[in-house]
Amino acid sequence: MSAPSTATVTTATGRAQRAPRTTVPLRPGQRRRWVLDVGWKYLVAAGILFYAMFPLVYVLSASLNPNGNLAAANSLFAVFDFGNYASLSGTSYWAWYGNTLLVGGVSALGAVIMGAAAAYAFSRFRFSGRRISLTALLIIQMFPQALAFVAIFLMLLTLGEVFPILGLNSKLALICVYLGGALGVNTFLMYGFFNTIPMEIDESAKIDGATHAQIFWRLIMPLVTPILAVVGLLAFIAAFGDYIIAKIVLVSEDNWTLAVGMFQWVSNQLSSNWGLFAAGAILASVPVLALFLSLQRYIVGGLTAGSVKG
Repeated sequence: MSAPSTATVTTATGRAQRAPRTTVPLRPGQRRRWVLDVGWKYLVAAGILFYAMFPLVYVLSASLNPNGNLAAANSLFAVFDFGNYASLSGTSYWAWYGNTLLVGGVSALGAVIMGAAAAYAFSRFRFSGRRISLTALLIIQMFPQALAFVAIFLMLLTLGEVFPILGLNSKLALICVYLGGALGVNTFLMYGFFNTIPMEIDESAKIDGATHAQIFWRLIMPLVTPILAVVGLLAFIAAFGDYIIAKIVLVSEDNWTLAVGMFQWVSNQLSSNWGLFAAGAILASVPVLALFLSLQRYIVGGLTAGSVKG
């Protein structure tokens, strides 16, 4: 390694220009110090990058393998065949795709609105039972989600007898389950962010005659855009990739989501089609990747500010 150096020279016109950079070789002691201080970080980063990228490359290679098995593991990209992608049109894949986008999109939008409303109430209002309610939300989230599977099934089975639209095999019922399960976490995440917004903004707006609804929608919501983006992204990813709850609620094949439907392709060890599964997984990652890239600038700020206790 070498250290760059620059020099300034004066031309015939009297203007100072920067001379070309020259490099000075590092001495053995400096090179060793560079390796101990900085160089090892590059090795660790390369290992992490390989660990993260290899499964993606492996799945992409398997999706281009027409044999329908995992033989591509021994020779990546030995075959380039888009037959698996073409075969998706002969299945219910695109119906599942639409169901997943519908459930994930509505769940994300509902989680943002409900979480923001609850966080605004806990942050701005002082009412009886406020602290108890916050503590109850925190305690409820400590129990594992698996404990609620039987209760969810029995609840939807009973509701379906009165309101079929909220019973089993209903996408609306699945959305409601997702919204209820994520409300506590989203409220706490947004609550910390809402506390960073000065109360003086609310007080000034009240003096000007603004109502609580106007303050919430026109003043507070634009200021908390980073945390709204984070909550929406997390809610969308959670609903997009969920299998167990979707399998319990959705019964008919036409209402399945991608996680439920694609699992059927590889659940039978004798007739597993991993190539078709890999092709479906590659296409299913596009909405999540697009949403993540579009909200990337909000993610870091939303997560760090939401962790501040007010």
